[in-house]
Amino acid sequence: MQRTKAPFRADEVGSLLRPAKIKEARIRLEKGEISADDLRKIEDMEIEKVVHKQASVGLQLATDGEFRRSWWHFDFLAKLTGCELFHPDTGIQFAGVQTRHDAVRVIGKLDFPDDHPMLDHFRFLKKNADQAHVTAKMTIPSPAVLHFRGGRKAISKDVYPDLDAFYQDLGKTYRKAVKAFYDAGCRYLQFDDTVWAYLCSPDELQKARERGDNPEGLQQIYARIINYALAEKPADMVVTTHVCRGNFRSTWISSGGYEPVAETMLAGTNYDGYFLEYDSDRAGGFEPLRFLPKGNKVVVVGVITSKFGELEKKDDIKRRLEEAAKFAPLEQLALSPQCGFASTEEGNILSEEEQWAKLSLAVEIAKEVWGN
Repeated sequence: MQRTKAPFRADEVGSLLRPAKIKEARIRLEKGEISADDLRKIEDMEIEKVVHKQASVGLQLATDGEFRRSWWHFDFLAKLTGCELFHPDTGIQFAGVQTRHDAVRVIGKLDFPDDHPMLDHFRFLKKNADQAHVTAKMTIPSPAVLHFRGGRKAISKDVYPDLDAFYQDLGKTYRKAVKAFYDAGCRYLQFDDTVWAYLCSPDELQKARERGDNPEGLQQIYARIINYALAEKPADMVVTTHVCRGNFRSTWISSGGYEPVAETMLAGTNYDGYFLEYDSDRAGGFEPLRFLPKGNKVVVVGVITSKFGELEKKDDIKRRLEEAAKFAPLEQLALSPQCGFASTEEGNILSEEEQWAKLSLAVEIAKEVWGN
């Protein structure tokens, strides 16, 4: 049967390809040809259109496509009290390509500010989602993301000589963020998270050790932070997570199945749902889904790729869902693309038409598998 609450049988991760008008406006802003307010008005118009487009393809939810962001994570993290955006000598290395040289570091005591700009971003989204009669979904990076990528070196030792104090403040900051989004009207919030996948990757674990960090025990630390952040979540608010192996211009970072973290992640964190990538053999098999507790939690199976435009065949997707259902009940499963379509403003290598075809396919298959 279909679901009337999030995550829905046909869902989406969050980001969508940036429209040409937004890309052009950002270039003009950099050249000084338009103002930031001019850019905002263009973003407003494009977000209004994309919300209604999501409703028109049959989705029961809508995001703002992350249209106001350059990055899926840095735009949020850099606006936390105690954090700043900076430009290291190198970008993030993906398979065969490197990103722009941006990163975030902790320079002060962490907190979630009352005027965080993404609260207003959500309010605008909700107004338009309500008009389109769909649920507004907000996406933010997981707290683990602020720690793992930069590690100890990206956290001021003057402010946090002891990482335990950093972890405590990180949990408090995110608990405050969850409440702030709830108070703004958010009932569907998602923590996007590359770290669970990195903890399954021998290469990423080795990189952590080489920069002086010890990855042992991190999954338990992250689970405690996440659960602290969610401890006061109201019952009518759904919080999910999306686990990503990297998504930049259709490339990736990490490989490895979920087995090393599955029990902690699925049974040890208090999320309502898990968006898990399963579009390539880099994700391993469905066996780790056996750790999903019986009950109300949902795994949204990402067997439709967002990296390339070729449309999957319905029978192939249904067969993958049948395979997943051997390890978790079909009633606790749902379907989505494996990631967003534009985790950064550059976007993946496919067209907008191909993007919408992917989302429409998810809706059609969900109706056929779980009914109307």
